[in-house]
Amino acid sequence: METTLIILKPDAVQRGLMGRIISRFEDKGLQIVGCKLMQISQDLAAQHYKDHASKPFYAGLVRFMTSSPVLVMAIRGNGAIAICRGMMGATFGSKAAGGTIRGDFGVSNSFNLIHGSDGPEAATRELSLFFKSGEVLDFQRAGEAWIYDMSGGKPE
Repeated sequence: METTLIILKPDAVQRGLMGRIISRFEDKGLQIVGCKLMQISQDLAAQHYKDHASKPFYAGLVRFMTSSPVLVMAIRGNGAIAICRGMMGATFGSKAAGGTIRGDFGVSNSFNLIHGSDGPEAATRELSLFFKSGEVLDFQRAGEAWIYDMSGGKPE
């Protein structure tokens, strides 16, 4: 099982899409193991987007991410990173396929609703930025056996 960071960005929060987006992850069978509504500070945004600091869109991205509350989630599942990224769709809403979060809810190439970690190392780093020790929980779900085929001893 892997855990990834998902951020519902200011546009998703302001448009009232949080519940609809969360439902998609839960409907898929992924487990939300951490969740909080927060205002990202300038410092946290700088840390989170440090790899983009030299790019022309950086200042606007930081301004956008600090403009309104966001919902940060730790989402766990077998292959959670790739599954979540597939559910998010292409970066630009205008190019994202229908059936994806960005494809169904977005048209902007700037406001793209959602962030998801792009790999295991990024997920570990990003989760540690947004969640303190003990805020990402480890608990069994009663219906887990109906989500994953465990007959081989591991989730499939």
